[in-house]
Amino acid sequence: MMDVDTGERTTLAAFDRLIEAPNWTRDGKLVYNCEGGLFSFDLETRVSDRIDTGFAAACNNDHVLSPDHRSVAISHHTAEDGRSRIYVLPLAGGHPTLITPLGPSYLHGWSPDGRTLAYCAERKGQYDIYTIPAIGGVETQLTNLPGLDDGPEYSPDGKRIWFNSTRSGLMQVWRMNADGSEPTRMTFEDSNNWFPHVSPDGERVVYLAYRTGDVAPGDHPPDKDVELRIMPSAGGPSRTLAKLFGGQGTINVNSWSPDGKRIAFVSYGSPSNA
Repeated sequence: MMDVDTGERTTLAAFDRLIEAPNWTRDGKLVYNCEGGLFSFDLETRVSDRIDTGFAAACNNDHVLSPDHRSVAISHHTAEDGRSRIYVLPLAGGHPTLITPLGPSYLHGWSPDGRTLAYCAERKGQYDIYTIPAIGGVETQLTNLPGLDDGPEYSPDGKRIWFNSTRSGLMQVWRMNADGSEPTRMTFEDSNNWFPHVSPDGERVVYLAYRTGDVAPGDHPPDKDVELRIMPSAGGPSRTLAKLFGGQGTINVNSWSPDGKRIAFVSYGSPSNA
């Protein structure tokens, strides 16, 4: 974890297997995925416990907590075709309920009022941003432009959705109204920027940046030298919080601490920083 103001960085645990994408709970735990399972990591005891996800044993790194932190929505690769679909289950563990019958669907956001999920989905060969009622229902397509739109996440007031898009060439951070109107580009950098995460007070945004020569704009692989950057949510220059070896799995989902002072993330071992 890292203090976003001081830059103080703390290693919480080291694993001999791949873990990804921590969410931060209100009661001092991190929720992460590992080898298809979902786990809860206690920040005080530094002990992990597996969350019972029932038949959903192929979870990827796109999981989000409900606003009341009683439930967790997961993206699980279903047995019939291996495509990712979104399910909701109690955070304490339990039976998953299918939300998106169509796949692939990759979850990234839950509206502050708890009513709506936002996700990236491929439909008819194109990846766009969709929303759907959190209890299931008819999905709504919010974007429809060539290229990849991904990583949709609601602002704390529910009025906007932040996302990343290749519509301008390189992958950059954008935001739009919650109904998909008025898309606005928010970063103008010579890098490929992914997964904008808004702080609890709505004032700051953290995102992941790849060097342009390292990846294609629509790719976000692991095992790359990347940066975590922070910018004002109103727009303006960013600053680098950390340089690390990571990428896919580092910070795919929102991992701000509830008090908005720290972020949690995953870095990987490499010859340069082992």
